[in-house]
Amino acid sequence: MEDLSNLCALQSLAFITDHLGFCGVIKNSPQDFVVTEIDMTGQSVRAIKSDPSQESGEVAANGISPLQQHPKDQVLHKQICLEVTSLACCGFEDGSGMPENDPLVNTDIIDGEEGCSHSTVQALSSLLDASVQEELTKFAGAVKDAWHPDARATMVPTELSLGAFLDKKQRADLHAAVRQTYPFLVTATKSNEVIVKPNFDYQELCRLVSQEESDSFFKFLDAKLENSKYTFKPDVSKEHRTQVHHFLSKKFGKLVETKSFSDCNSSGQQNVAITVRFRERMGSSRKRRAVDGPDKQDIYTAFTLRKENLETLEAITYLSAELGILPSDFSYAGNKDKKAVTYQAMVVKKVAPARLMELGRKMEAKGIQVSSCCPAYQHLRLGHLKGNRFDIIVRHIQKHSGDTAAEIQERVIEAIQNVKTTGFANYYGPQRFGQRQNVQSDQIGMALLNEQMVKAVRLLFTPDQVDDPVNKAKRHFLETEDAKSTLAMMPEYKVRERMVLRALNRYGVNHEGCTRGWFSIPHSMRIFYVHAYCSRVWNEAVSYRLNTYGSKAVEGDLVLDDGNVDGKTSPSGKVHTVTAEEEASNMYTIHQVVLPMLGYSVVYPSNKVGQWYREKLTSDGLQTCNFRVQSLQLNVPGCYRLIVKQIHNLSYKILEDTDISEESDRDVKISNDRVSKASLSLSFDLDSSCYATVCLREIMKCDV
Repeated sequence: MEDLSNLCALQSLAFITDHLGFCGVIKNSPQDFVVTEIDMTGQSVRAIKSDPSQESGEVAANGISPLQQHPKDQVLHKQICLEVTSLACCGFEDGSGMPENDPLVNTDIIDGEEGCSHSTVQALSSLLDASVQEELTKFAGAVKDAWHPDARATMVPTELSLGAFLDKKQRADLHAAVRQTYPFLVTATKSNEVIVKPNFDYQELCRLVSQEESDSFFKFLDAKLENSKYTFKPDVSKEHRTQVHHFLSKKFGKLVETKSFSDCNSSGQQNVAITVRFRERMGSSRKRRAVDGPDKQDIYTAFTLRKENLETLEAITYLSAELGILPSDFSYAGNKDKKAVTYQAMVVKKVAPARLMELGRKMEAKGIQVSSCCPAYQHLRLGHLKGNRFDIIVRHIQKHSGDTAAEIQERVIEAIQNVKTTGFANYYGPQRFGQRQNVQSDQIGMALLNEQMVKAVRLLFTPDQVDDPVNKAKRHFLETEDAKSTLAMMPEYKVRERMVLRALNRYGVNHEGCTRGWFSIPHSMRIFYVHAYCSRVWNEAVSYRLNTYGSKAVEGDLVLDDGNVDGKTSPSGKVHTVTAEEEASNMYTIHQVVLPMLGYSVVYPSNKVGQWYREKLTSDGLQTCNFRVQSLQLNVPGCYRLIVKQIHNLSYKILEDTDISEESDRDVKISNDRVSKASLSLSFDLDSSCYATVCLREIMKCDV
């Protein structure tokens, strides 16, 4: 149970709304706080269903659902589909459309070329507006018409802009989708704007081979699938084959190599055809293939993880132990709350879908469920999600102590509507720092930035006021500095602590040993502590900014000037400083104002907030910090984050005591003579990197 008034990490931080709010209890049970990830396509991961063939046991061999994959995986899937169907008829080595025994692709994925073409059309539809897609179709038709052998001399269209796309991955997806759909076009990027032009190399190849072969070759070339080959139709003319060889070598010689192979057909006649394959990459990849074998490929499986009352890393530790792989073989888009029921997309390396599904049934006793397993082609990246859906019950809603008499229902409606209209201060939530801990993550991060490695280790092993195995092990370490015996006491699921202890046992509890200890844990874990410190400073800076200047954009504020207002990250150089004239004309609103996350590449506001940053860094001993810790390979460039965010798709309902189950309400204990039995059911969406506890704090005003 968590009383929102006890979220000490947020106490004393400013609000932006002026309603009175109300009291209540959140996270009375994990079922009261359900979090569902929303992927980059805007789809809830709970809405994703396994392919019907998977339900009959054919998980690994059949049907990849593009919606179950990283957006970039979707494009790769479409590229592979196109190659399987379009190139099979033109003669791969084994006649199947892909190299024999290729582990990346199963030729049962797509039944025919028509279905695959539909996939690329869907890809374009998801990336482009209908009007832009129509312009692209007309442009492509005009290019084809101008190049038709029977066409009169007409001018070939020069280029078409598809618009600006700020997300790099979205641009990459669009490039791939256009080139696979229209292989006679090429794409380029100019200042985030995607430009389409005629592919004159395609036109030149069409003078040597058929249009069908040109289409298939350029799709093969754009897909860039390792170990894949493409074979043109048999050609009896040696002179003509030489022309094709020369053309391919001149245009694409750095990327591919060509060779003629002869074969006897069913009539006993000798056929000669040109085969094209990608050149081997130099360096470590060649050595790796020599060790692993020519057909060795990593296996990736995408799935949806449901966990209850577990941290994300804790769930991964259980799964990796059962599968016999490393925790680092799992990737995900974002961490999820511990005391909650959460659904999130994950990708695991080295594990086939069928094996993962079998394991999932064994893990349910630990609060873990695995579903929607399907092949994928690469890992997920942190932050690559659109947001999260929250379904929350706030129990025992009542007025704040000392408030005037008012109907609680009116109080709740006023609060929710106010935040819906105005938004909420976009603070980092208490999960970012560690809740109810004697030492929080930001303190460790500050020690690492100051390169106080021994202090950072001692902070990591500072116990809480709980007498459990973890804290017993921590106390033992601080008392004895005996890493070996502490390692024997530390539970297996405390992955970070055990990694550090192994290094300390080997190198000693001194500056060098502690540095090696921190370096022994994955980079994402090391940087987490530094980011926690930067987040704490950012929270305090936002509160100071709101208290000093209120809810209006003022001179010296920073706003994003590239049109991107998602507020997750924006690099240095993409911000604009508000002038006095712009303040007077109300050119910008508070919803466009950003503040920098600490780093070596950010600029600071030119008003009082900038001075506050400098004073804060000085008080923390970081006035000369360049936010690079070379010994730990930590480089923190910084970014910008919107200080106010909006709530989306909000709905709510006040539940009376008859709507509340005794099972979920049994642990509630509030020191109040009169306990309300009314509860509030809330459902809403938040953008990625926004915290539901922070939004609830703004609604309820619980630390006033």
